[in-house]
This record gives sequence, structure tokens and C-alpha cells, in this order.
Amino acid sequence: MCRHLAYLGPAVPLARLLTGVRYGLYEQAWAPRRQRYGTVNADGFGVGWYPPGEGERPARYRRAVPIWADGNLPDLGRAVHSHAVLAAVRDATAGTTQDESAAAPYTDGPWLYSHNGAVPDWTHLVDDLTPSSRPPAAELLALESRCDSALLWALARARLRAGEPAGGVLADLVLRVAAVRPGARLNLLVTDGRTVTATRHGDTLWYRTAEGSVTVASEPDARDGWREVPEGSVLRATPTAVRTTALDAAARRPEPPPGPPASRPADGGAPPAASGTAGRPDGRPQPAATAPERTTPA
Repeated sequence: MCRHLAYLGPAVPLARLLTGVRYGLYEQAWAPRRQRYGTVNADGFGVGWYPPGEGERPARYRRAVPIWADGNLPDLGRAVHSHAVLAAVRDATAGTTQDESAAAPYTDGPWLYSHNGAVPDWTHLVDDLTPSSRPPAAELLALESRCDSALLWALARARLRAGEPAGGVLADLVLRVAAVRPGARLNLLVTDGRTVTATRHGDTLWYRTAEGSVTVASEPDARDGWREVPEGSVLRATPTAVRTTALDAAARRPEPPPGPPASRPADGGAPPAASGTAGRPDGRPQPAATAPERTTPA
């Protein structure tokens, strides 16, 4: 369900990230090579970036049509350059909104957000969460769209707005939702224009570093140098370093910055963290094993 990517580094035209590389996000809309659920991503698309002179406030362009059917994208892709980009193509979860309000990226303050996955019975999710996990009523009333992705964003954004570290927020959210929706697929992706944070829970996730830049994506394009993120992990990246941590570890301890780099590069990440079924007092699942933390220099 969906494909997404985020980029940090020297300013580049949007076209270089979306349409300028073989097997990139544009082609993944109709011919994804590693998508486990669904076959095409034709229910809309969106791209967010940080315009020069606008500080931390991102801009967005979203449509409810397939990315290949939008006649404005080629010109937009040539004209807009940015040092930080988040983009997605959508395969809608059944029973969710079909207009462009449901197309990622969502935004709040400096944040851009996307969700690759699906939450079963998402309309009753809040009822099933522990009281401490439920968002304020104002967050639910302000949902941008009627879909599982927007609801997950409501569960996360108030904590990000309050200054909590993104890695801990996303990891904790994934574990709490997975505890009451074991079949949920929860690959979350956020950027504030300076860092990228992503989770892998139920679908594929890769990253690539090159020339002072980092790209995080659901699947690799045709370029060399991609590394797979382990299942059950949260990734945090800057243009110069990438850190992967097991979800449970990220959720229960303060989040360190991605650097300084470790003395030896990661070989694609640590072994996946096995998920257990024993419960925890806070409502999150207790993993059977925890993957060690790895830092990769860019």
C-alpha cells in the first residue's frame, strides 16, 4: 500500500527524485518491484519541499490522480529545487477518502509525514488504545482526511509539536498500534527539513547515502548503494549519518543524534528484531529480541 521517499542534501530539482531515475517513485506508481501488498499506486500522489526563504515551513503539491496523469508535474519538477523533499504515491486503503486530502504528505508546522501500510478496522482504533495513548479530542476533530494515515498522524503530531524526539514518538506509536492491531503495516516517514525519521514495520524500507545526501525510500531505484533497513526498526538520518535502532529500544530511551559515525559502516543493518506476544504494562508488545543500534556514515 503506497510507496514513499524522503531526501536530504544539496538542493536538487524535484524531477531528479521523482521522474529522473529509472525505477524511481514515478515508475513505482504503476510497476513497483518490491511492493508486498497491492499492485499499483494510482489513487493520488503528493510531494512536499522547503522553499528558500520560508524558514521551516514546507510547501506541498497533491493530487487525487495517478502521478503519470498529472500534466503539471513535469514543469513543477523542473522549476522547484529543494534541500529536503518528501513524496508519496498512494494505493488507498479500502473505505478511506479518495480525494487529494488523503494524499501524503501531511503537514504540521515544520513536519512532512507519510504512511506506507494499512491499519485494519482503523475507525475503531482510538477506542481500543489505552487512555494514555489516545490523542486530544482537538486532534481528532482536526483530521485532514478520513483515512488510517491521517489518524496515525493525529496520534503523532501533538507529541512532535511538544518537542518529543521523532524516533521515540514514531517507534512508540508503531508498538502501541501493533499491540491492538497485530495485522497493521506501519511504515511511517517524517522530516522537518533537517532530519528524516522512518519506521519499518510490515513493509520494505531502504536508504542510500551519496555526496553529502541521504535518500530513504520504500524500495530502491536503479542506482547502486542501497541498503535495506531491518524489519522492526526505526531509522533517523541527516545528510551525513544514518542510525537504525530497534523499535522497542527507540521507544523507551532518549534519542541520540545520528552522529558521530561509528568506526565501521553497517552492512545493511542489524538482524530483524523478533516480535513477541507477551504484553507490557504500558500496552505495547514485548519483543523477544532487540537488534543493536547501528550508525552508518554517509
